[in-house]
Amino acid sequence: MSSVTVSVPAKVNLQLAVGGVRPDGFHELVSVFHAVSLYDEVTVTPADRLSLACEGEGIDEVPLDHSNLAARAAILLADRLGREPNVRIHIRKGIPVAGGMAGGSADAAATLLACDTLWRGDTPREMLRRLGAELGSDVPFSDLGGTAIGTGRGERLASVPTTARFHWVFALADGGLSTPAVYGECDRLREVAGEAVGRPAPREELIAALRAGDAYALGANLVNDLQPAALSLRPALAATLTAGMAAGAVGSLVSGSGPTCAFLAPDRETAHVVAERLTGSGTCRAARVAFGAVPGARVLPRRVVPVERENTV
Repeated sequence: MSSVTVSVPAKVNLQLAVGGVRPDGFHELVSVFHAVSLYDEVTVTPADRLSLACEGEGIDEVPLDHSNLAARAAILLADRLGREPNVRIHIRKGIPVAGGMAGGSADAAATLLACDTLWRGDTPREMLRRLGAELGSDVPFSDLGGTAIGTGRGERLASVPTTARFHWVFALADGGLSTPAVYGECDRLREVAGEAVGRPAPREELIAALRAGDAYALGANLVNDLQPAALSLRPALAATLTAGMAAGAVGSLVSGSGPTCAFLAPDRETAHVVAERLTGSGTCRAARVAFGAVPGARVLPRRVVPVERENTV
C-alpha cells in the first residue's frame, strides 16, 4: 500500500455546557457534537522519517512540528504497534484553522485511521478513539461523526440517532481564538459575576428536536456556555450573530471556542441566502454552507497530492 487518504469532517457544538474545573485541570463538559460537511483530507505515505506538509487556507497558523496533533497521532500509534512513525503526512485543509470547529482534532483522528490502514494494524475503531482521547477531547468524535453527546472532557460519547438533514452556514472571522484563553475568560467572567457553576447536563429540548428533525426547535435551543467569553475577547462577533439571524437563520451560536459563528437555516435555499447576506454584511471574512450530520473519518480511494508547505518533524 503506497498511500492512504482519509477524509474527516468539522464539528459544531449544538450545546456546550461547561462545568467546573476538575482536579486534572480540565473542565467538566457536556457537549452535543454534530459533524458537518466541511472536510480536511489527510494522506499518509511511507517515508524515511516523519514529516508534515499542509495546503489550504490558513496554513501559516498550522504548526509543522511535534506540536501538531497529526504528528503526535502518528507517533502514538506507531509506539502502540511497535514500529517507527516513518510517514509523510499531507494535510489538505477545508476546516477553518483555529475556528472552533476541531480542525486539529480532525487531523489527528484522520492520521490515526490512515496510519493504521497503511501499517495494517487492524486496530478496532473503538481503540483508535481511545488513543485519540489521549491527544485531545474532540478527537474521538472526529472519528465517530454523526451527532453524539460527549461527557467528561467530551471524550466519552453516546450517539444521538436522527435521520434529518440540518442546513448550516458558518461565518468565518479574521484570525483565530485560543481555546485555553476562551476557557480562562469563561472562568474569569463567572468569578466576576459570582456565578455558581452547576453540573452540566444535556438540554432535553435540544435532544428532542434532533430526534424529531425539527430545525426551528433545534435553533431555539442552541447554547454555548463559552459564547460570552468568546464575545468578551472578540466583541465584533456580536454583529456577525445579529446579521445572520436578520438574514433568515432560525438559530445561531459561536462554534466551540470560536471565532467561527454557526447559523442554522430551515432549509437549503435559505442557507444560501443567509450565506450571501452574511458575506455582504461586512461582519465576517467569508461564509460557507454545509449540512449535517455526516459520518466521521473514512478512508478514500488513493489520490496524488501536491506539496505546498512541508517540514521534517
